[in-house]
Amino acid sequence: MKLAILASLVAGASAFAPASQKAYSTALNVETAKGPYATELGAQAPLGFFDPFGITSGADAEKFARYRWVE
Repeated sequence: MKLAILASLVAGASAFAPASQKAYSTALNVETAKGPYATELGAQAPLGFFDPFGITSGADAEKFARYRWVE
């Protein structure tokens, strides 16, 4: 009887023990805020400066300012 009570207490206590978690490497964990426009307004973690179509690749500061104004 005492063994059953002890076993149930141990099982109940293990439910509140922290689970070990393995660190996974994903694309979201990578620092992506790099490039010429990484510090511009709207560049936020985890994506950084998000330009999926590459519209600003090769654009100078004046052209980028024009894009922002038009936006």
